[in-house]
Amino acid sequence: MTAAKRLYPLIASASILFSVVAVVVGQFGPDPYLDPLNVTVSEYAVSDRGGVTEVAMAVLGIGSLVLLAGLRAAGAPVRGMPERLLLVWSGALVVAAIVPTTPIGQNLDLAAQVHRYVSVAAFVALPAAGALLVPRLAANADWKPVARVVEWVALAGGFGLLAITYVAMPGDRVMIGLVERLLLGAEVALLAVLAAWSVRLTWRRNRRPEAANFPTYHRIIASRP
Repeated sequence: MTAAKRLYPLIASASILFSVVAVVVGQFGPDPYLDPLNVTVSEYAVSDRGGVTEVAMAVLGIGSLVLLAGLRAAGAPVRGMPERLLLVWSGALVVAAIVPTTPIGQNLDLAAQVHRYVSVAAFVALPAAGALLVPRLAANADWKPVARVVEWVALAGGFGLLAITYVAMPGDRVMIGLVERLLLGAEVALLAVLAAWSVRLTWRRNRRPEAANFPTYHRIIASRP
């Protein structure tokens, strides 16, 4: 495995960490009268004059693309639909970061509609990818240890999707900010699990040649008179 491929999981992990920290920091920047429990991250981002939230979304999207490359390099069974769904998630995040929604109280324009649709695509794509990965990971010896954790966070993402769908439609947006942030937390946790295990596998495999030579060396020493 080349040095560049070994860095993919580390870059992805750093991107995820940066995005989480940036989003948390961004909550303190916008209008102090906005209630995070009742305002979505996108609506919060409109009031973020420094653009911290948008940068965090873009970095997370790009980092997810790097993670996908890292998963391939680590031999994760992502080919096919899980791979396509991860691409949808990554691309949708980048588009959502570039194309903002409208401020609270204003009618949705074309850009805001695009933002809404790509956000929905991102929310749906990642838990679906996680659900499809679970049986594949369970059947793979290297990835089986994290299959159950991926199942839990994918299930949490699925429940989050149901909750935000209810809140956004018949629920009159009550606590929509809290529900969305919990959903995002589950989805970022899914990425973090995959990234962390990719790092573990990648660097463990990189040390295997040295480990393989270790007993051979001792057999040579022991055979000497």
